[in-house]
Amino acid sequence: MPGGRRRKLHLGKFHSFSFRRGKLSFKYDHSQIGGPGFCRVVHCNEPPLSSLSSVSNYTTNYIRTTKYTVATFFPKSLFEQFRRVANFYFLVTGVLAFTPLAPYTAVSAIVPLIFVIGVTMAKEGIEDWRRKQQDTEVNNRKVKVHKNSGMFEPTEWKNLKVGDIVKVDKDEFFPADLLLLSSNYEEGICYVETMNLDGETNLKLKQGLEATSSFYTDVSFENFKAQIKCEDPNANLYSFIGCVEFEQTQYPLSPQQLLLRDSKLRNSDYIYGAVIFTGQDTKVMQNSTDPPSKRSKIEKKMDHIIYVLFLMLFLMSFIGSIFFGVWTREDYQNGKMKRWYIRPDSATVFFDPRRPVTAAVYHFLTCLMLYGYFIPISLYVSIEVVKVLQSLFINQDIHMYHEETDRPAHARTSNLNEELGQVDTVLSDKTGTLTCNSMEFVKCSIAGIPYGHAVTEVERSPGQRKLSGYHHTQNPKEAKPSSIKGFNFSDERIENGNWVKEKNSEVIQKFFHLLALCHTAISEVDEATGKISYEAESPDEASFVIAARELGFEFYKRTQTSISLHELDPASGEKVERVYQLLNVLEFNSSRKRMSVIVRDEKGKLFLLCKGADSVMFKRLAKSGREFEDNTREHVKGYAIAGLRTLVLAYREFEEAEYTTFSKKLSAVKNLMSADRDALVDEVAEEIEKDLILLGATAVEDRLQYGVPDCIDKLARAGIKIWVLTGDKMETAINVGFACSLLRQGMKQIIITLDTPEFEALEKVENKDAIRKASKEIIHQQITKGKSLIGGNAEVFALIIDGKSLTYALEDDMKDELLQLSIGCSSVICCRSSPKQKALVTRLVKSGTRRTTLAIGDGANDVGMLQEADIGVGISGVEGMQVTKWLVLSSVFCAVMSSDIAIAQFRYLERLLLIHGHWCYRRISSLICYFFYKNILFGFSLFLYQAYTSFSAQPVYNDWFLSLYNVFFTSLPVVALGVFDQDISLRFCLRFPRLYQEGVQNILFSWSRITSWMFNGFLSAVSVFFLCITALEPQAFNEDGQVADGGIMGSVMYTCIVWIANLQMALSVSYFTMIHHLLIWGSIILWYLFLLTHGTITPTISTSAYKVFVEALAPTPTFWVITFFVVVSTLLPYLAFCSIQMWFFHTYHEIIRWIRHPESSQYPESNCFSSRSHLMEENQDLSNDLISSSSNSNLGSRNFGGAITVA
Repeated sequence: MPGGRRRKLHLGKFHSFSFRRGKLSFKYDHSQIGGPGFCRVVHCNEPPLSSLSSVSNYTTNYIRTTKYTVATFFPKSLFEQFRRVANFYFLVTGVLAFTPLAPYTAVSAIVPLIFVIGVTMAKEGIEDWRRKQQDTEVNNRKVKVHKNSGMFEPTEWKNLKVGDIVKVDKDEFFPADLLLLSSNYEEGICYVETMNLDGETNLKLKQGLEATSSFYTDVSFENFKAQIKCEDPNANLYSFIGCVEFEQTQYPLSPQQLLLRDSKLRNSDYIYGAVIFTGQDTKVMQNSTDPPSKRSKIEKKMDHIIYVLFLMLFLMSFIGSIFFGVWTREDYQNGKMKRWYIRPDSATVFFDPRRPVTAAVYHFLTCLMLYGYFIPISLYVSIEVVKVLQSLFINQDIHMYHEETDRPAHARTSNLNEELGQVDTVLSDKTGTLTCNSMEFVKCSIAGIPYGHAVTEVERSPGQRKLSGYHHTQNPKEAKPSSIKGFNFSDERIENGNWVKEKNSEVIQKFFHLLALCHTAISEVDEATGKISYEAESPDEASFVIAARELGFEFYKRTQTSISLHELDPASGEKVERVYQLLNVLEFNSSRKRMSVIVRDEKGKLFLLCKGADSVMFKRLAKSGREFEDNTREHVKGYAIAGLRTLVLAYREFEEAEYTTFSKKLSAVKNLMSADRDALVDEVAEEIEKDLILLGATAVEDRLQYGVPDCIDKLARAGIKIWVLTGDKMETAINVGFACSLLRQGMKQIIITLDTPEFEALEKVENKDAIRKASKEIIHQQITKGKSLIGGNAEVFALIIDGKSLTYALEDDMKDELLQLSIGCSSVICCRSSPKQKALVTRLVKSGTRRTTLAIGDGANDVGMLQEADIGVGISGVEGMQVTKWLVLSSVFCAVMSSDIAIAQFRYLERLLLIHGHWCYRRISSLICYFFYKNILFGFSLFLYQAYTSFSAQPVYNDWFLSLYNVFFTSLPVVALGVFDQDISLRFCLRFPRLYQEGVQNILFSWSRITSWMFNGFLSAVSVFFLCITALEPQAFNEDGQVADGGIMGSVMYTCIVWIANLQMALSVSYFTMIHHLLIWGSIILWYLFLLTHGTITPTISTSAYKVFVEALAPTPTFWVITFFVVVSTLLPYLAFCSIQMWFFHTYHEIIRWIRHPESSQYPESNCFSSRSHLMEENQDLSNDLISSSSNSNLGSRNFGGAITVA
């Protein structure tokens, strides 16, 4: 906008601690610039061919997030595929198939492997192509870049170079890491949304250097030249050290001037910036590390089963080779041939009786290839297809779609679907996860008097009303909810200007002055309505400014050196405008736990206004400023009990001389070029934030999300342990626990804390080693006492531990004891916990219990916890995620982007686990067990035939029969099982949550169940082989008197196996769909069609199958009779076993299935389970029919060991 009038909003000096930002004084510390890690030099606005240009030295702005390139796709993808032991085995056998050792043709061995590997590689290629499209979209975005003569031309992001001057317009993303030079505001400030970086939607304020703020038109950059020296590319988003040389003067740079790639320009018309870091050098890409690789426990166990099958394969091959070697040696002795039909006198090395050991070794290698059908070649690809389809069902679940935010559930990985059905412990954040992260100002304490009538959700909860004796106000009347967002306060004593009538009206005035002045919020005036709205860096801060406005202290304008209020004048009773000179802002951070501003009022008095956590504020009070301390402490504690978040407010007045000294120190420290500059600034701030006078405390409420109590209650009934890891005070966390049903009446609380009189006395000792040793002893004693309470006690316990205690309890010599105590409790709450402690606690639970853990959170501070847990669930709420299509590139710290699954609300966790988790676990477990069954059925029949034929290494089946068994004739129905099967309807999954314990205890994929399926496979193979041999060998096969040769024998056995494998699948299915019928019966029909068409091909290809169906099998009734008889006889033992188990050894799951059919007049009986009361507790309604029809039955469930019935 050349020549345009610039907006005035002077914020530069306000936001940057220092107010004399001229030349940089290098006399303090500039030694790092130019040294290791600080070597980057950027020449701004230099032509690409100039000797000073930075283009040739630094990376381009092209971004690539794909796993493969065109050149690396095949080698890299093939390497990934053959890292799997099964695929590598089939590769080796495929190569050996080209040698004389092979019992089948090479083509029949290679084609199935190519098909399976090809499908998997195609899946990988499609996924990577989608990433490529996302990369292309981002790289082709355009930004205005200065070319020459003051002209800015649209240029693609990928062509951006270090040193370029760019112009970014409102609501556009920054294409690289930029140095802010100027903006449409005179002071060079702009507002930035960093949601793509840290998940926060609140605007951040940035400010360019005063020296460059005058360059606010396109033409002004025609002759602009500057040199930037700064730190090398690194991953630290919140620090930046450097300097800029402009017009032979050097100026210091800080994070305040740095605009990070993928953050967005908001509330500013445009900015000009110089490109510092591009492409992979940008801070967001430096942080873009691959998430930790997670595999489900079932998948890991499946690998062990594959190893077991390999062991069986080697064992069978070894045994067969020994027998073969012995028999081969005896074939030709003393000129006599025992097995004359193989002509041992002129045999090759494979049957040479003179070299039986060599023949046995070759036989061993041949058998390794022949018995390879024990290993399911299509298992991995089938599981991948099934999991992808399962993920689609999760994504499309309309009941997990949040209409308000237009966000469905999103399974970001399909690897962990079945793991959702095995969760033992849920570790949850509180703010934004259990709560809405939408703060409302509800109460306050001023001059020791509580104000506000609102009743919080915690106070409404029945358990808390009985447990808490705190009365929130002197007037018990409950306030009506306010329509003003962020404000739910009602008290006629201070509303409508009535505060002037209060005894401590001066204190009240200072209290609301502090709320209206001590902040970094930005005011915006709606030109149409004249209403003022605010943009703040946190929901808490916004609620404070709104509360001050609603109670008569309206912040409406901010300039470089002032804040303007509309407020009530107690003397005149009229609203007046007052301007306060803003001198310094001492910002909040996690170590300071407070924020301060220094202002000068219209009378020239200097004030420091401070608000912060009670743990730091009460320590800074002057002796003369503690008049209301006792009452305020009591109120703060009461607010915490009511589930509110509190801040303590205090101030001090000081003289001009003291401020002058402070300002010089602060300015000097701010100008340092040291990496510890921020720490030094904090030290200077400490010197003035003391001797404060207490005003009171605020209390804001972060409301629970809808449905949280019911969800937690249902998860607890499912036997899932719930842990809450929060940074809130213990009292707040406990009482939110009551509100959300995490804690209940009757639960015994075990509290571990260092906030004891003994520890407070100990803190006065200066010996840190003594404090540490005593602290550990106190924690150890408390843990030991807690363990003694739990041991042998039938009561239900909850553990509450604070952050100080966690510091010591998580050390190596104590963490196991903490874990033992935690396991014995139904609920655990960790208060005042840091992000690192959250991750450490998650790791402890995961590694210590060896059970599946699920972490759920919404903010950047939850990332470590989500990545550490077996399953990470991100809440895609206010802080959770951004909605751009290329979010995969940007939200490196955002909870959603670090998660495995994203949901919009905590309550959806109930459906995700109890329905989708249960179904996915059961489906995958049944799929894998069935795969091993059908492969053992097929592979062991080969072994039996080998034993029957003196281990001749000749297969009973045609080559293509061998190859296509796993690929076509039995693989498709199992996919339908894995995708569509439902043992229990979703309604019953929710009504009987204890059913979920099947997965937690891994009942469906235990070694006993796996071995039982394997045994069924061996038994079925024996049945098929001996029944077919018995039926075919002694008599003629057809009316022409023809006996069954090898081709007929193999075709009959293969037909029986295809029928059995598919009918076994049909017996395993609980919920038939048309797709099940189509694939099961279609696979059988496909076999007959293949047998027909394959037999018409030339004998050189079809070999023993040439016209076997048309001429030998189909016309012969014996074939059809044998098929029917063998199939029925083989499946009959399985049906008998299922019937016996159903009637006499039924499981909890089978009982639910009986209840599902109300027309059932009789239910199975059992004497080996717990009483029917367990079922009645979960759903009295559905148990009435059961009780009336089977009053003498015992219909409980097996002991799931770990499920705790919560009253």
